[in-house]
Amino acid sequence: MSTVATVEAIPVSYPEPNDFNALRHLCLVKITTHDGVVGWGESITQFPEANFAVKAIIEGMAERVVGRDPLDNIAIWHALRDQMWWYGYNGGIASYAVAAIDIALWDIKGRLLGVPVVQLLGGAVHERLPAVASSHAHYEDIGRMVEEAQEWVAPGMHGLKVGLGKRGNARLGYEHDRDVEYMRRMREGLPGKWIMLDCGWNVKWDVKTAVRRVQAFEEFDLHWIEEPLGAWDPEGYANLRSKTTSLIAYGEKEWNVDGFERVLGTGTVDVVGIDPGRAEGITGFKRAVERIEFHRRQANAHCWSSAIVTAASLAMSFSSPAFKLIEVKPLRNPMQHELVPEPIEHVGGWFTPPTKPGLGIEVLDEVVDRYRSDKVLAAV
Repeated sequence: MSTVATVEAIPVSYPEPNDFNALRHLCLVKITTHDGVVGWGESITQFPEANFAVKAIIEGMAERVVGRDPLDNIAIWHALRDQMWWYGYNGGIASYAVAAIDIALWDIKGRLLGVPVVQLLGGAVHERLPAVASSHAHYEDIGRMVEEAQEWVAPGMHGLKVGLGKRGNARLGYEHDRDVEYMRRMREGLPGKWIMLDCGWNVKWDVKTAVRRVQAFEEFDLHWIEEPLGAWDPEGYANLRSKTTSLIAYGEKEWNVDGFERVLGTGTVDVVGIDPGRAEGITGFKRAVERIEFHRRQANAHCWSSAIVTAASLAMSFSSPAFKLIEVKPLRNPMQHELVPEPIEHVGGWFTPPTKPGLGIEVLDEVVDRYRSDKVLAAV
C-alpha cells in the first residue's frame, strides 16, 4: 500500500500578462508518497497575505494526510473538513487549503491506478468541448480592443469573455454609451462568436444600471453577463432576469456546496462558475456540480490560474453534461506555459478528454522554485 510521506505548501507569485502583468499569487501543494509518487494541487489565493495564511493552514492540516493511503482521498477530504469546524467550515482560507490538498490527492490516485482523473470521476460524457478565450482588454481605443479580441479568437476559439472594470486603459463597465459602442463594434468584428462580459470587483452597478446596460448589450447578441450585481443579490438578480434574456452567470465566489445550493435556490442563475482551487478541490467541485445538474443549470469552470487548476477543471468539465465550454487565457503566461513542459492547449478551438494518468501534467520543480513567493516578493 502506498502512503503519503510529505505534504509541502509552496506559495508562488508571478506576473500575469493577461492582467497587465499584475503580480498574482497561488499556493501550490506538492504531496509525495513513500514510494515516490508525486501529486500537485493548487489554491487560487490571489493575494500575498492569503497565500501565506493558506500555507500555514496546509501545514497544520498535513498531520491528517501524512501516513494515509491516497486512494482514500474522499475520506481524507472529510477529515480535513472536520478540522475546519471552528475557523472556516463555511468557507474562507481553510477552503483554499482543502482545495489544494484534495486536488493533489486526486492526481496521485490517478497516477497510482494508471488512469486519468476524468475516469475516476465516472468517465467523459463529451467527445469534445469548445474553447473560449478569457482575458482583460488592454487598450483604450475600442477599435484596437476589437482587433485584440480578433487575435484572441483567430486560432479557432468559439468566443471570448472580457472582464469589465479591470486594470489598464480599457475603462469598460463605467460609461453606458461607451460600453454599448464597445459591444456593438465587438459584435461587428466577431460575427458568429460568443461574447460574454464579466463584471469585475470594481464594477458597482445598481439594479437599474444593470438592467439598462444588459438590455442594450442584448441588441448585439450578448451570450452571458457575469456577476453584474456581484456575488449575492437575489432580489436584484430576479429583477434583472425578468427584464433581460441573456444568460446570467455568477457563483465563482462561493466556497462549498452549501453556498452553491443557496445561489441555485434563488432561481436567478443560469451559469454557475466554480473554481476547484477555491471550492474545496475536485471533491467539493464534484459535489457542487451534482447540485447544478439537479437544478438543470450550466456549470462553468473558473480556471484562470495555473495548469494545475486547468487540468482539474478539464477533468471535471468532461465528466458532467452541465459543462458547455472551457475558458482559457489567450496570452502565454508563466503558470500555464512555463510550469509544465506540455501546456494544456486546445486544437483548432476544441478540447478533447484528458488521457494521461492523474491530472495528466508534469509540474517542473525548477519553475516552481523560480516563482516562490519569498523570492519574487523580495525582488519587488
